[in-house]
Amino acid sequence: MTWTPEKEEKLKELWKKGLTASQISKELGDTSRNAVIGKAHRLNLEARAPSKKRSGPASTSTKSQAATAGRGRKSKFKSLLLDKNFEPENPKTLEELSDETCRWPIGHPDETNFYFCGRKPIKDFSYCKLHVLYAFQTKDQKEDLIDKEDEVPQFIQDKIKSA
Repeated sequence: MTWTPEKEEKLKELWKKGLTASQISKELGDTSRNAVIGKAHRLNLEARAPSKKRSGPASTSTKSQAATAGRGRKSKFKSLLLDKNFEPENPKTLEELSDETCRWPIGHPDETNFYFCGRKPIKDFSYCKLHVLYAFQTKDQKEDLIDKEDEVPQFIQDKIKSA
């Protein structure tokens, strides 16, 4: 595939419009996505084309809020991992559950000793600290679980021991 001056101009035009490299490669025809990315790099085009939805530059307060929001969830889970103090279980039946009790099921519903955790839940969650760790894992932990399908992750073993 050779880059003619006409194709280069078309690439520049489509890049400025905000099309992705895949869309540009389809538009140009006999060009791969990687060829488009490579040529854009060699032409020193903007690293990211401006978004179609954005009308102007984002304010700094919006950027800082987005950065804080992104760190907020992750730091929330890190703080839970550091906190080793879990209150004891307070077994509840289905009829006894409320917004003030952890709704994590313990056992199987067909068993006679089936119950729900009953600890105090974390704000905006249905589960206590320990069960939030089981239910909501960070992306990296999920990928680790996929790699080690038969093994119980060490952080879960540690939580079980400390509970």
